[in-house]
Amino acid sequence: MSAPSLQNIHGQPSWSLRSSHVHAYLTKLGGHLGPVSFRLDHRTVSPWSIAPWAEEPLARGTIPLLRALRGDFFCAPFGGNGTPWRGEQHPPHGETANAKWRRATIEHTDERVTLRASLDLRVRRGRVEKTLMAPEGQPVIYQRHVLSGARGAMSVGHHAMVKFPDLPGSGIVSTSRFVRGQVLPDAFESPENRGYSSLRAGATFRTLERVPLLAGGTTDLTRFPARRGYEDLVMLTADAKLPFAWNAVTFPVQRYVYFALRDPRVLRHTILWISNGGRHYAPWNGRHTAVMGIEDTTSYFHYGLAESAKANPLNRRGIPTTIALHPKKPTAVNYIIGVAAIPGGFDRVADIREARGGIELVSGGGKRVRCAVELGWLGR
Repeated sequence: MSAPSLQNIHGQPSWSLRSSHVHAYLTKLGGHLGPVSFRLDHRTVSPWSIAPWAEEPLARGTIPLLRALRGDFFCAPFGGNGTPWRGEQHPPHGETANAKWRRATIEHTDERVTLRASLDLRVRRGRVEKTLMAPEGQPVIYQRHVLSGARGAMSVGHHAMVKFPDLPGSGIVSTSRFVRGQVLPDAFESPENRGYSSLRAGATFRTLERVPLLAGGTTDLTRFPARRGYEDLVMLTADAKLPFAWNAVTFPVQRYVYFALRDPRVLRHTILWISNGGRHYAPWNGRHTAVMGIEDTTSYFHYGLAESAKANPLNRRGIPTTIALHPKKPTAVNYIIGVAAIPGGFDRVADIREARGGIELVSGGGKRVRCAVELGWLGR
């Protein structure tokens, strides 16, 4: 085990993690995981986005989260956090996405590479231990965040942002079974603030293929990029009876699938932040396009800790929007993301199921691809 050196990557001092099939960077500021490259056969793919302003000078007062914005980052508490909760005023998406991570170490063995970092929380006293693990031979990254020393309700989540080829419908989005889908109850963006949204606020839906539009009719959220010039946000509540929940994006032309796996009893919801140039204020300036945040959370949409912890329409129905932290009982949030090569004719992912040695991805047309994945990481 050794202390890795920092490199400046897209404007941020970052630690490197490299295995046979993964090359990833973790920013010291905010702990953002990105960029990440995966090796598939004789090529590499990089599914996550990096903010277009990453190497630009930004206005004084720009929050660290926006300065580092890239890839995936862990949020505790998840959300905007504009409203204080019991005397706590957290930054947007929490200190975990804004503060400087410390005490990084890296360990190489014949089987895997492991990067660890930690963060002492100040707003609510406690600690977060971050573990990133990449096994040799797998285009997969395993993440674990362990929260200790803190008490009380906490919204949590992973904020992964997938960058799509900038052609209409270049990616096909699918998810495991969900029991409820809803558009953000309030307007996500407003024209008076130079932001624009296309979906009908508060609308509920049963399938991503028919989601109500503000102007009437419905739209298909499974095909993206789409609705250029708009920003939208919806939340899906997974079936807690699933052995594991999943999200996937198929890129037919690039011949690969991106996937994320989780325990739905820990991360109950998926928030889709559909970002396609609908923000015309700094630093966005209409140029954050063809990006979809596929964010796995236990939260009440993206509002923040106060809205997630107090009574809301979901937790009144028995659907959790926070997890409970205990100072003497550490809480682990585990996550798996990876990619898989697909054959021609493999369309959307219809199912991801456990198979010997890992998982099997099944397309809508019945084609199957197997991947080595250590599902035990999810702690099932």
